[in-house]
Amino acid sequence: MNLYRISITFLALSLIFNSNLLAQNQSKKSSLPEGVKLIKDIEYARHDGISLKLDLYVPASAQGKIPIIVFIHGGGWKNGSKNSGKQGAWLVPHGFAIASISYRLTDVGQWPDQINDCYAAVRWLRKNARKYGLNGDRLGCWGTSAGAHLAALVGTRPYPGKERISSRVQATVDWFGPTELLSMPPNNVGNGRTEEDVANSNGAKLLGATVKDVPELAKDASALDNVSEDDSPFLIMHGTADPGVPISQSEKLHAALKKAGVPSTFVAIEGAKHGGREFNTPMAKKVFLEFFTEYLK
Repeated sequence: MNLYRISITFLALSLIFNSNLLAQNQSKKSSLPEGVKLIKDIEYARHDGISLKLDLYVPASAQGKIPIIVFIHGGGWKNGSKNSGKQGAWLVPHGFAIASISYRLTDVGQWPDQINDCYAAVRWLRKNARKYGLNGDRLGCWGTSAGAHLAALVGTRPYPGKERISSRVQATVDWFGPTELLSMPPNNVGNGRTEEDVANSNGAKLLGATVKDVPELAKDASALDNVSEDDSPFLIMHGTADPGVPISQSEKLHAALKKAGVPSTFVAIEGAKHGGREFNTPMAKKVFLEFFTEYLK
C-alpha cells in the first residue's frame, strides 16, 4: 500500500516537473527581444462580418514618434497568419515598430480584397499612430512571398478610389514575391502542368479565374505593371535557388523601378531557396536595417 502511494506521488511529481519544463521551453520559444512589447489582435477594419486584425510590436517604453513597418505574411494568399510578423521583432530595439496584419485570404475574398485590406491597414495606422507613440508620416511595408506580392503593390499601385488618409508608403521591402502574375510558372501550362492544374493554381484562386484568361486583372494585380516614377524606394531580396518564385520575377521589377527613376536595391542571395536562414544572416539583416533606417528615419 505504501509502495503504491509512493509510486503515485512520484508519477504526479514527474508530470508537474515535465509540465513546468514544457512551459518554460514554450516561453523561451515565444519570448520577444528585451524591451519589446506585443499588443495583439487590434481590429483595423471589418468586412462582411470578417474582423481584420493586426499585431503591434513596439518598444516597451515607446516615447516620441517611431517609424512603422507594416509586415504582410505569405502563404499563397490562402494560408499563413499575422503571427509570422514576430520575425521582425528584432527591428524594434533599433527604433521601429512592426505592425503585422491579417488580410482576407482566398477562401473568403478575391482580388482586389487583399490589397484593399493592406491599404486599410496603412490608413488605420496613420490615423491611430499618435495613440501608440508612432509616426504615421514615416511608414514602410515589408512582405514575404505572397505577402511580398502585396507589399510591392502597396509600394507601386495607388489606391484607385478617394481616401482622406493616404495609403502610400515611404519604403518597401520585397522578399521573394511574385511581381508578374502572367509569367508565373504555376499560371501557365507546360513543364508537366495541365490546364486543370493552372485552373486550380493559387493565382487563379486569387483572381477568381485562370490568370491567362483575365490578363487585365492579372496586370492590375502585378507590381511590374504598376511601376511609376512616384513609387516608394524598394529593397528586393531573392534566393538564387528559389524553386517556387523564379528570381526573374524580382529582377524584372528591379529593372522596371530603375528605369522609372525609383531608388531600388536588388540583393540576390546565393544558394537561398524560398526563404530560410539565409535571409537572417548578419549581412542580410544589415542591408535590411540600413534600408529602413535611410528611408524611414
